[in-house]
Amino acid sequence: MIKKLNELIEKRNTVWEEQKAINDVVLKDNRKFTPEETEKWEKMDRDFEDLTSQIDEVRKEINRQEKVEQRNAFMKEAQTQAIKPSPENKNEEEENKLPNLDYISEKYRGIFEEYRKQTNGKYSTREYADGYRQHLLGNSMEAQRALQADIDKSGGYLVTPEQFIARLIMELDNIVFVRNLATIISVPKAESVGAPALESDPADPVWTSEIKVGDEDSTMDFNKRSLTPQPLAKYIKISETLIRKALLNVEDIVRQRLTYKFAVTEEYAFMRGNGAEQPLGVFTASSAGIGTGRDVSAGNTTTAIRADNLHNCLMTLKLQYRKNAVWVFHRDAIKQIRKLKTGDGDYIWRPGIASEKPDTILGKSYYESEYAPSTFESAAYVGIIGNFGQYWIVDALDMRIQVNPYLYMATNQIAYFARKETDGMPIDENAFVRVKLA
Repeated sequence: MIKKLNELIEKRNTVWEEQKAINDVVLKDNRKFTPEETEKWEKMDRDFEDLTSQIDEVRKEINRQEKVEQRNAFMKEAQTQAIKPSPENKNEEEENKLPNLDYISEKYRGIFEEYRKQTNGKYSTREYADGYRQHLLGNSMEAQRALQADIDKSGGYLVTPEQFIARLIMELDNIVFVRNLATIISVPKAESVGAPALESDPADPVWTSEIKVGDEDSTMDFNKRSLTPQPLAKYIKISETLIRKALLNVEDIVRQRLTYKFAVTEEYAFMRGNGAEQPLGVFTASSAGIGTGRDVSAGNTTTAIRADNLHNCLMTLKLQYRKNAVWVFHRDAIKQIRKLKTGDGDYIWRPGIASEKPDTILGKSYYESEYAPSTFESAAYVGIIGNFGQYWIVDALDMRIQVNPYLYMATNQIAYFARKETDGMPIDENAFVRVKLA
């Protein structure tokens, strides 16, 4: 897989070099693209995006295979190591204790612990250990095939006479990433989180004499950042007949799709939410989050991003924020940025040269988001750079799905109620700079 990934990266780099050659001629002649050049560029651009999608999928597959290999290694270890039996006279308290994990190496103990959480710790010592081993190993070839099915790049399929029937047809999911970069705070027993914020430092001290105390400071000021988790909810009704007869596990699909839709709804709010009973987004100008003082438009035109502007944005961040900063753009913005050069003639977009090195803009990695603004008009936001560790997400209730088989019994339907309570906002505006058109 690594070899395939590197081959795709090399193919994409070849396309990029061909695009640069066309763009270099246009820039040198100080003119617009001819129709022929535009047609050729757009064709190569489609190839470039297709290869980028393939690269992303292979990276996901590599991660998936690593997880499968970890499970398989655990299975092998579980087969060769004896599970220590519990004493016959164990009492009820002993029944509910976590099973002896001596036979599990430190490497795989995390998987075991995760399984225990998923099953709510309901097994006794012996039952739990036996059940978990059985859960992984299975007692038939069907179970073994189920584990192997997880390797399929489309997400796994059930073994049926007609394979295509058991594939779910849907478009690719949008990428979500803010939650992975942000600071997460859990408050299951509180209504909100309040954090004191230093709005202004004291003024500089003054040089004085031995017997004087200097001037009184009147500039130091405190404020408070408050985050109140808001409910996010949805429910779905599914025919019980469909659940019973479907070749795919409909209940699993419902849970997966609800989880995904909650994730993208959150992501949109983390990007563009207005803060009214929902998270405050990084692209929303607000004195409670990122004010307009963090907008940089110098160097841009009213309809396009320019290299000088992106350099200005990057250098507006202080070094301590710039170190871990990432860009966020819509794909339409990335298309523009890949044509841009610095005054020295270097392209500001650089492709990743190996499987572990990402593409960069001015040396900083970036995320391409469908939820970033993509309207190129005067004074519009079209991107951002920031340290997203300074975006706080507060969860009062993790994603929960409750199943009610009785509410719609008259229509032979089962209801799935999903709910979550969360909030989010940028808590230090100095960690972000927005890219704004002139």
